Amino acid sequence: MKLHELKPAEGSRKKRNRVGRGMSSGNGKTSGRGHKGQKARSGGGVRPGFEGGQMPLFQRLPKRGFTNINRKEYAIVNLDILNRFEDGTEITPELLIEEGIVKGNYAGIKILGNGTVDKKYTVRAHKFSASAKEAIEAAGGKTEVM
Repeated sequence: MKLHELKPAEGSRKKRNRVGRGMSSGNGKTSGRGHKGQKARSGGGVRPGFEGGQMPLFQRLPKRGFTNINRKEYAIVNLDILNRFEDGTEITPELLIEEGIVKGNYAGIKILGNGTVDKKYTVRAHKFSASAKEAIEAAGGKTEVM
């Protein structure tokens, strides 16, 4: 097979239906919308979730709990991930993002104590769990809260 011999599979490319192009097309005049009525009008139709005046499902279901709009989501990094860095490295949020360990939009970084630390690190993060702080300092490293 060569580049000039490539072509799409049979039936994989369907031609777009152009409505309102004459009676013989099958979708002329009313363009498949029928005669009159709410859905025939320009901008017509009902909003998502509307059930014809019946109480919509999302309103019938009980509501529980509370969502804090000021909640801060922290990216979590476990201790065993830190072992990939060399001894004496200063680990900062910028370094973790640069290395691809932390991806996405987070309010900060929290170091958790899952795993062990073998080398001395100076770790700068927004939050530390008690076990993570203990493990880093036991290995001879330092923790700094930003």
